[in-house]
Amino acid sequence: MTEQSAYAAAGVDIEAGEQAVELMKASVASTRRPEVIGGLGGFAGLFDASFLKGYRQPVLTTSTDGVGTKVAIAQAMGVYDTIGRDLVAMLVDDLVVVGAQPLFVTDYIACGSVVPTRIAAIVAGIADGCRRAGAALIGGETAEHPGLLGPDEFDVAGATTGVVEREDMLGADRIAPGDVVVMLASSGLHSNGYSLARQVLLAKTGWSLDRDLPELGMPLGQALLEPTTIYALDCLAAIALGGVHAMSHITGGGLVNNLARVMPAGLTAVLRRDSWRPPSIFRLIQEVGQISQADIEAALNMGVGMVMVCAPDRAEAIIDLLTRRGLRAWVGGEVRQRQSGQLSAELIGHHLD
Repeated sequence: MTEQSAYAAAGVDIEAGEQAVELMKASVASTRRPEVIGGLGGFAGLFDASFLKGYRQPVLTTSTDGVGTKVAIAQAMGVYDTIGRDLVAMLVDDLVVVGAQPLFVTDYIACGSVVPTRIAAIVAGIADGCRRAGAALIGGETAEHPGLLGPDEFDVAGATTGVVEREDMLGADRIAPGDVVVMLASSGLHSNGYSLARQVLLAKTGWSLDRDLPELGMPLGQALLEPTTIYALDCLAAIALGGVHAMSHITGGGLVNNLARVMPAGLTAVLRRDSWRPPSIFRLIQEVGQISQADIEAALNMGVGMVMVCAPDRAEAIIDLLTRRGLRAWVGGEVRQRQSGQLSAELIGHHLD
């Protein structure tokens, strides 16, 4: 038995891995930026940093993430070309909250068995996300883990690097009383809360992913697999208008907990539930799971994927810009002096019926 056939007998198919690389080359090439050096296949991705000379004090930013158990929905449905967009969104939308421009992304795909067309579809989704974010996909790794993962199981993770001029960084130090909170609509659950969603809508009910639900206007699986919004370029355009003081990417922990992370001591963000109507998927999870308002708001984004804290005299122009770029945005609250016993951020009132 040759060394290669012995490895294949152990469950690792080197030839399939090489085929997957060939299939993904065009997708990776489509994300190329002028600063990228070389192509796919090297031991490391290369990015020419000489353009940073144009910055006075460049600050490099980095983020690492995955998409959690949303992967289980993609596996069950056999749909592999959207999960990569979710990955990129989770990466670059964390960077942009400080005003950083995403530069490049690297990915990691672990699977039980390399199926070249499946790996290529996942990478095509990652490349799609990178193009939407203006970032280059400069490298990655596909690892075959037989015995650890089943033949049809996989997981995805990645990392991204960006840059921002230090004096232009957004954050809590810029927020002032009277600032307004501009909310940007999410496309659905995004990539958080899927353990809860799967437990409520699949395990508890016994519903199938192809079940048509009138309240959703589509099959359940399609609603659950809706790709995460990539806000990065839209937010950078809004920042360029001036008046954006801080931002918060609404991920695990919900709206209040994530916004509290960027609020300064002594101030609070008061958010009005009656400024928006959560999409049907959130109401469905809450009703079927009999989940309290506090619990669901602490787990899901409730229809708000990104928040901007803005100067009041710039909010209208920022909303107009985001609207022209295809995002739904609205004023959902304001910043006030924090009173004794008050939290850094809080929701008041009731959602629209």
